[in-house]
Amino acid sequence: MPADPQRSVTDEPHRGAGPSAVEVRRSARRRRTVSAYREGDRTVVLIPARMSEAEERRWVGVMLDKLAARENRGVLGDRELTERAGHLSEQYLEGRARPGSVRWVTNQNSRWGSCTPAEGSIRLSHRLRGMPEYVVDYVLLHELAHLLVPGHGPEFWRLLDAYPRTERARGYLEGVAAADRLPHPPGAHGG
Repeated sequence: MPADPQRSVTDEPHRGAGPSAVEVRRSARRRRTVSAYREGDRTVVLIPARMSEAEERRWVGVMLDKLAARENRGVLGDRELTERAGHLSEQYLEGRARPGSVRWVTNQNSRWGSCTPAEGSIRLSHRLRGMPEYVVDYVLLHELAHLLVPGHGPEFWRLLDAYPRTERARGYLEGVAAADRLPHPPGAHGG
């Protein structure tokens, strides 16, 4: 089956949480407007058919940045994070995990979250901001479970089995960690 000349699919450059497919759809009816939206794991960018490849590349970058900015505005603050932790504890841990504080921190670059059971404090790495909600929920639940069980033994994992997206979230975080270890191409400036 021949490829549709009005559509192209590329990998999105690494922007925050990780790469995903970008589908560019050209339309003869579109004159000047460019728009974009998320469709599952794919980003769809709608552009006028008459745009050059260089204009397409520029507009795809602009629209990906706009989408990321719009999505990051919805990121939870510390208060909302604490409320979210309470909701997750009720839903998956029978309300038994009651943190004293839950907050974002910028000094955790080698772990996604941490918990101090004696103080009831939970800290999540700022690197989670902008990741899918189910991933943040998983890390929150992981730390909430540590308020009840200190180690990573069978009892701890039984608690997390209640969360239906545990394996998916773990896979997502493993993928992000693996991508972070990849060498940057020559001339690229890694952050």
